[in-house]
Amino acid sequence: MNTPHLPVAALSRRAFLRNTGVGLSLPFLEAMLPRFARGADAAPPRRMVLINKALGLHAPDFFPEKTGSDFELSPYLKPFAALRGDFTVFSGLSHPEAGGGHSSEASFLTAAPHAGTPAFRNTISLDQLIAEQIGAQTRHPFLAFGSHSGSLSWTRNGVQIPPDKDPATVFRRLFIAGTPDEVREQERQLRDGHSILDSVREETAALQRRVGTGDRDRLDQYFTAVREVEKRLQTAESWSHKPKPQVQAPPPGEYPDASDIVGRMGMMLDLAHLALQTDSTRLITFAIDVDGGVPPIEGVNESRHNLSHHGQDPKKIEQLRRIELAELEALNAFLTKLKATGESGRPLLDHTQVLFGSNLGNASSHDTRNLPVLLFGGGFQHGQHLAFDGTNNTPLSNLFVSMLQGFGIETGAFGASTGTLAGFDHV
Repeated sequence: MNTPHLPVAALSRRAFLRNTGVGLSLPFLEAMLPRFARGADAAPPRRMVLINKALGLHAPDFFPEKTGSDFELSPYLKPFAALRGDFTVFSGLSHPEAGGGHSSEASFLTAAPHAGTPAFRNTISLDQLIAEQIGAQTRHPFLAFGSHSGSLSWTRNGVQIPPDKDPATVFRRLFIAGTPDEVREQERQLRDGHSILDSVREETAALQRRVGTGDRDRLDQYFTAVREVEKRLQTAESWSHKPKPQVQAPPPGEYPDASDIVGRMGMMLDLAHLALQTDSTRLITFAIDVDGGVPPIEGVNESRHNLSHHGQDPKKIEQLRRIELAELEALNAFLTKLKATGESGRPLLDHTQVLFGSNLGNASSHDTRNLPVLLFGGGFQHGQHLAFDGTNNTPLSNLFVSMLQGFGIETGAFGASTGTLAGFDHV
């Protein structure tokens, strides 16, 4: 058992490193636990990340042919080969009476029927139900990320919560504390290539000397991750001030970077990792939408939306594969970081449920049945393909009930559920 050198209660659960008015939040450390709770038996907080890809995934490349634990990884599951024992792939799930084609995105985490109709009224989303019970335990009760337009989070009254879309703004909210003038000065220094870590260097060194070996390793991981995110933000900032080449073609749209789906995914998921690692929040939703334009991916010359309506054109499907594999690789990078981040002697992924799926089973025909769904981590018995009836689908809400119970929420129902999901157990 690793006993920290720091005295009991010396570190607050919401501790900051502070200097010159600027604050940097700390990750969850063993030194923040009461002495009796420290060590391998300490129960870490449960967390949840819920991600929806609005335009689905090409089903023949996603779903495995075999069921059970001996399934072979499909082309779209191969990026997760190193995490095979950490996820379950589901088929035969959907929301009954969802309908609405693209509009069904509004129901992905609520299961409210008949999206897109004049009488449609949404209900509370999965994350907000949990936030009502545990939201006060963290600085941010939840984070609702969006790559382009809306979010996946809906209040109990059926009102959509506006999304966080700008990485720099999210980073500032999460990690920069101080007066408005101090925050502006820190932002200026960040743009000029200085790190927040520079401002708290002496305090950082002192803290690392005072904590135990396990906490020092966690701090090293965290500070490295902070610096990597800062570098990405600095790179994005520097490009925004450089002159652009002159072309004769018309502009691609109001916001040229909107086509870079994978780039936006990567930046927002990096922030999600930091937010979870610091226990700034325990609930994150991420709506991955598209806003026109051709993604900057080799071999792709059409927009993501056009390619999703491929009509079985093999050339379009090949381009679609390139985009979707790049998206899945970005997801794998996030999951790999969660797996590599330690907390209470176990990977952060073990304590974090990460749901990835889509509101569309077939975007080409706007079909809302047989949705592609993956669940990673969170303490479930993974490493399997659970296949349900492909025609008479099992409610996706049954999985949500299992997730709620695995999160520690005592409930037997959510949305259109008929119970928990058969064959899917929490350890």
